[in-house]
Amino acid sequence: MSGHELDLRGIVCPINFVKTKLKLEELASGEELVVLLDPGEPIENVPRSARDEGHKVLSLEREGDYYRVVVKKG
Repeated sequence: MSGHELDLRGIVCPINFVKTKLKLEELASGEELVVLLDPGEPIENVPRSARDEGHKVLSLEREGDYYRVVVKKG
C-alpha cells in the first residue's frame, strides 16, 4: 500500500470527485490512492468518474457506514 489516503466522508458531490482528481494528479502513474466515501451519490459517482478519467478501481469495500475505494492512477 502506498500510504496515500483521502477521507472524503461528509463531502458532497461533485466536490468529492474534484478532491479525488486533484490528489490523483499529485501521484505518479501506478500509485494507489485510498478514498473513503459515504454511501449514495459519492460511492456511485466517484469510482465511475475515476474510471472515466483513465484510472483503475482496484477495490470497493463497505466498512461500517462508509466505503473504502482503492484507485490506481492510470
